Order: sequence, then C-alpha cells, then structure tokens
Amino acid sequence: MISPVKEVDLIRKVILNMDEQKKYEVIKRLVDENGNKDRAALTLGITKRQIYRLINVYYEKGKAGFVHGNRGRRPVSTISDDTRNLVLDLYKTKYYEANFTHFTELLNRMEGIKLSVSTVTSILEADHILSPRVTRAKRKRIKKALNARLGTAGSKKEAARLQANLVAVEDAHSRRPRCAYFGELEQMDASAYEWFGTGNSTLHIAVDDATGAITGAYFDRQETLSGYYHVFHQLLTHYGIPYKFFTDRRTVFTYKKKKASSIEEDTYTQFAYACKQLGVEIEVSSVPQAKGRVERMFETLQSRLPVELRLAGVTTIEAANEFLNSYIKEFNAKFALHTDSIKSVFETQPSSEKINLTLAVLTQRTVDSGHCIQFNKQHYRMMDRYGMQTHYRKGTKVMVIQAYDGSLYCNVNDKDIYVLDAIPKHEHKSRDFDHDYKKANPQKRKIPDMNHPWRSKAFWKFVKSQEHHWDDDIPA
Repeated sequence: MISPVKEVDLIRKVILNMDEQKKYEVIKRLVDENGNKDRAALTLGITKRQIYRLINVYYEKGKAGFVHGNRGRRPVSTISDDTRNLVLDLYKTKYYEANFTHFTELLNRMEGIKLSVSTVTSILEADHILSPRVTRAKRKRIKKALNARLGTAGSKKEAARLQANLVAVEDAHSRRPRCAYFGELEQMDASAYEWFGTGNSTLHIAVDDATGAITGAYFDRQETLSGYYHVFHQLLTHYGIPYKFFTDRRTVFTYKKKKASSIEEDTYTQFAYACKQLGVEIEVSSVPQAKGRVERMFETLQSRLPVELRLAGVTTIEAANEFLNSYIKEFNAKFALHTDSIKSVFETQPSSEKINLTLAVLTQRTVDSGHCIQFNKQHYRMMDRYGMQTHYRKGTKVMVIQAYDGSLYCNVNDKDIYVLDAIPKHEHKSRDFDHDYKKANPQKRKIPDMNHPWRSKAFWKFVKSQEHHWDDDIPA
C-alpha cells in the first residue's frame, strides 16, 4: 500500500536541483534499507542530527520536503520593475551620452536613485544598451545574441526593435565633436613599431584634440617616463601649459594599489605629480576608442613616417628625434587645422628653470659608511650651497632628484636639499708629484629656493604614495 505522502509525490511532479536530489536519494535509501546514519551524514557532509531532521521531513512531506523554502521567492534586494523602467527611461531620454559609471553617479546625485555600477550596467545591457566605452568583445557577444533573436522574432514590431538595437551596438563608439579650444585637451599615447632600422622603437606623441596638431613627439626604445617627459617638455616650451591630458591607463600616469577599497586611494605617479604642480588635469581610459584622435594619428604616421625616415637615412634614435623637429612642423602644416582661427587656452609658458625642476625623476637611496650615496653605478657626495660637503650617518634615507637636464639633487629629512657631486675614481693630479697641483676651492652651488615644491608637505605626501616603486622605508 502506498503511503499518503508518496501518493502526493506521484500526483504532483516535484523537480529538485542536483543538491536537493542527492539529499532526497540518500535519505530515501536510508529509510527504505534501514541504512547507516553515520555513513549518510558523511556522504552529505552534514551532522547526524540533521540526518534525523531530514528523515522526519521525508516522512511528513516526501520528495516535496526537499525543495528549498526560498524557491520562487524574489530576493529582498531585487530591483523593482518600476525602478528598472525608470533607469532605462532616464538613460534614453536624459543621460544618453554618459558612460555607465558616470550615469550611476548622476542617478544618485540628480535623481536620488542609489544603485551600484554593476546593477545599472545589467539593467541597461539587458535592454541591449551599451556603454560608449564598451569593450570590443562585449559588443561582439551582444551583437551575436541580437542576431539570434532577430531570426526568431515573433512580430514585425519586435524585429524592428531588435534591428534598432543592432544599429546602436554598431555605433557604440560614435565619433564625438572636437574640443572647442586649442590646448583644452591633449591626447597622449605611445606606439611600438619598426619606425626605422631593424627592430621596434617607441614613438611618444601628444595630439591636440581641437586642431589635430601634433604638439610633442619623441622616440625611445620603450614606452617610458622619459619619453613622456620629453613630449611634455616640448608642449611647455613651444605652447605653454595645457588644460588636460587624456591618456591610457598606464602606470606612468596612474597607479591604484591592489588592496585599495576605492578609487580615491589611487596614488600619484611621478608624471602625475609634475602635472599637479603645473595645474594640468589627467584623465585616463583603458578603451583605445575613447582616444580615437591619437589612435588614428598613429595609423597615419605608421604609413608615412617610416618611409620618410628611411629616405633620410635615419638609423639611430638620436637622429630620429632630430628629424622629428622639422617633420612635425611639415606634418602639422599639411594635416592640422590652423591654430590662428581657434582660441588658445594654453597658460603662459613656465620659466626654463621651473620646467627643468618640475620634470624630475625620483629615486630613493641610502647613505653609505663614506657619507655618500650611489646612483647609476657612480658615487656622489652631498654639497651645500657654499660648496662644502654635508655628512649624514650611515643608513640615512635620501631622495635623489634627477632634473630634466640631468642635474642631480637630493632631499634629506623632508627639508634639506643638496647638490650631488660625482666622486672621481682617481685624482687628476697628485699633490706630492705634480708641481702644478692646486687645491680646488669650494664653489657656490645653486640650490632650489625654499618655496620649491620639493620642500613642501605635498611633495613628501606624494613620495610616501610611491612605495610601489621602492622597498625601503620613507622618512616619517
């Protein structure tokens, strides 16, 4: 005779997931065969007490008792349909050009709707709305899904809507208008290519968004801070201080600690600190299409510049950089818009001294037992403004500051700046054997003024944020 519980199971088909099915089968076999409860508990990874509870559930409800109680219920955190429809409507009618992160911020600030970026992204992408900075892989994946749905569309209205979404997906990276003013936005990037000779070299350039003019260009073996500093130097000396740089998300420009909880904890890089001192903003993006001006510029240069370099007989980086001085002027005259007809927002050019000291490279070193430091396989002593050597005890941490022109300084204890003087391996003349020997008199050295950024608290706050570049401790 069939029990009432089993009769219910036969009448109503109960569907279990894999975990629920396993529990049901183990408990059913345990009851039917009077099996070992300890073995059943070990099989299911639960306690023996829970086995007794499941046996009671089996007797009371049968197979239906193993269905999880939350099945079919909407989670408490589920976004309501009204909110979803409102988010979609706001993006389509009011915030349609914003990227999804910005849109999320606007919803919170302007509409009082607090959602996460991932939630907003899922709501919009469910309706086949893509971010202006969507990746190529995601666009391809959604396009494939739309084509599959288009083939099975049940009505003309649905087919028309899907076709419109396909067009929107194809146009996810639509062209945007140029900036209004010369110097408002400089797109900066580097390209490794076989520009001259054999092997790849890297061309660093900056392109003005409003005019399309190349405002700085420099060759180096790889994409380096030095390469971008040279481009920045050309901008500052030829035009002035730009308003903003737009770059990719390289660690030359921005760096985020691995365990940082928010973007506010991002640290400055040396390039970013130089920009901060000159009042230049930096915007970064990991999407190449977002900075299409400079990407298309490289396509043009890769089809023209190698031929010009080969015809000029250029085979070295030094010769290539010399060639760029005249070539960029000719290139801009041919392809860039005339700057005379566009208002310039470049700020006044800084002094050569300020540029030289701002575009600096920082490296930490430790004073050795000879009261000196070693830098680039050369020992240096620290000289004050009167040309006298300054002594610090062994182990003192100092920050070596290499200016743009190669001059070396060091900062000690967040306040004292000295000039570094290279120590020769041998004396040029002997006091005992050379009659024309003369003892060198101390010479006054030019030390940066007290108000220079190297002496500020902001400088050392920046230095402390650079711990990803060196392992030694920074002075407190």
